[in-house]
Formats: sequence, structure tokens, C-alpha cells
Amino acid sequence: MTDSYNIAVAGATGAVGTVMLKLLQEREFPVASLRPLASERSAGQTVEFGGEELEVQELTADSFQGIDIALFSAGGDRSKQFAPAAVTAGAVVVDNSGAFRMDPNVPLVVPEVNPEDLKWHEGIIANPNCSTIQMVVPLKPIYDAVGIERIVVTTFQSVSGTGNRAIEELFNQTEAVIESGEGEVQKDVYPHQIAFNILPHIDYFHDNGYTNEEMKMINETRKIFGDPELRVTATCTRVPVFSAHSESVNIQTSRPVSVDEVRRLLLATPGIALVDDPGADEYPMPLMAEGKDEVFVGRIRKDYSAENSLNFWMVSDNLRKGAATNAVQIAELLIREELLQ
Repeated sequence: MTDSYNIAVAGATGAVGTVMLKLLQEREFPVASLRPLASERSAGQTVEFGGEELEVQELTADSFQGIDIALFSAGGDRSKQFAPAAVTAGAVVVDNSGAFRMDPNVPLVVPEVNPEDLKWHEGIIANPNCSTIQMVVPLKPIYDAVGIERIVVTTFQSVSGTGNRAIEELFNQTEAVIESGEGEVQKDVYPHQIAFNILPHIDYFHDNGYTNEEMKMINETRKIFGDPELRVTATCTRVPVFSAHSESVNIQTSRPVSVDEVRRLLLATPGIALVDDPGADEYPMPLMAEGKDEVFVGRIRKDYSAENSLNFWMVSDNLRKGAATNAVQIAELLIREELLQ
């Protein structure tokens, strides 16, 4: 194994790709060379990396010669089109889209939860949905200790999960409403005004009444835990917050567990910041999590309406741990465990 690696970032100019570049530098990833890739529309732009300005190249099937690890955040269609070409060229792909998550031959990995699944990759590793990642990190130690029978989650997801255009739309709509007081606002990204509003709608609706985002959380949680019978239900909403997703989570455990024991389990788990002192007004909030890699957990309390049940409040930066950080952690684990092809 070499000491440094040739890295490609597909979608380098997007919201997640930009954070991937930042994290590779922050975490001192052993980069020998960095190849930023994007669509034809963004090719020719420059990105900063390691004190240099690098020209963004167009993402094509021929973009991956000599690449060891390709981090993809270019959308599902481009992942399906170009990830196999990257593997053929000899790269290992960590894909942030939904293209391969439920493929039985592709591991779906959160390093703090199921790192062992990396061992059976065949060139592509899927990064889970942002909301799934931040939920399973705190729930896994509880699942291992006492079992979990049922999960009920409601998400409050920031607009950055939709990308840079959604961030701009929230800013512009907020400014317009404040200036005019009322009236129509420009809607390009979401079907309804997002400023000063909540949309119980993320991704498209299935015939069963669930959105695709909700089905992602259900199916991905089962796959990550290796428990296809785990009962999970989700309601996903979009809220007028720029960055960091929040979640209200209720679980029913297989065996009794106290709030104090849950706190001890979480304190011993990497990647979790416990912020749970309501008497001092200390609890997780989006502003607290923005720019951080931890999953912030608080408001831990018994649910007295059901046996062996608990409530939590969880917040995490969706662009970092919910996407870019998790992908870079997977790449680090591939190197550490010598799992590159």
C-alpha cells in the first residue's frame, strides 16, 4: 500500500462536494493528487485545494484513470452512469446518492455502526441518506445493548439537503416576505413557499402515501442494522433552516433500559455529543451542530404511553456527518483496513 492516494471528487462544485474537499484538507487525508469533477456546465471552474486552484474537469467515463478512491456526490443518474466506469478503471467508489443503497451487492455503511460491511464491497460503497445516518449512530449502541423493536421518527430537514439553489431560494423568499410583508414569492425549488413554512414533503410520493425520503429511512435503517423485520416508520419534513437536520425519535426497546443507562451508552459511543440539560436550557439545535461532525443528542426521556419506550431529539450537520464526513470516514476506513482493490 502506498502512503498517499489519488482522489477524485465527482460533483466537486455542489453543496456536498464542496464540503468533501474541505474535509479532505481538515482531516489531513493522505491525498497524492485531487481531481475535481463536475457536469459540463460546471467544468472549467476552479476549486481551492491544498493552497492551489484546481480546474474542474468534466465528469465522463474516462475521468478515473489512475484514481484510487472516487467520492461521488453528483446525483443518482450520474452515479449509475459513471460509478461502474470508475470501478473498471481501478477506483473504489464511495457514492453519496441513492443509486446503490438498496443494492444487495453494495454495502451501505456508517463507520460507527457497521464498519464490518466494508469487507464485502465489490468496488462501490453506498453512503446512506443524511437523515438515516444521524439516527442510526445514536440508536446502534442501544440496539446492541437491549434491542430495539420499533422506531418512530419525524425529521425537520434543512434546505441545504436540497442543494445550493434551495439555500438561495430560502434566503430570497425570507428577504421578500420581510420587505413586502405578504404576497407571492418566487418558487423554483419547492412546490410551496419554504420561508416561514414547513413542507411535509421530501422527494416524491409513493402509492402507499409515504414519500421516498421516508421509505429511504425505513429501508436503509433495516439494511444497516441487518434487521429486515425491524419496525420503522417515518415522517419527513422540510423546514426553513439553512443547515443541519433535526429529528424527533421514539423507540421501543426489547428489554427495559433506564435513561441513565442510555446516557452512559451514548457517552461511550464515538461521534456523539450528549447535550441534555433541559433545566439549563441545554439541548441540541441546528445552530449548535452546523459545521460539526458529531450527532448531537438530547431531550432523552421515558415515553410513559408505551412499555420500554424512550424519546430523543437529535441534530446533525447534514452536509458533514450526513454526507461528506461519512463518505470521507469510509475512505479512511478503506485505507486503514487495506480494503482498496
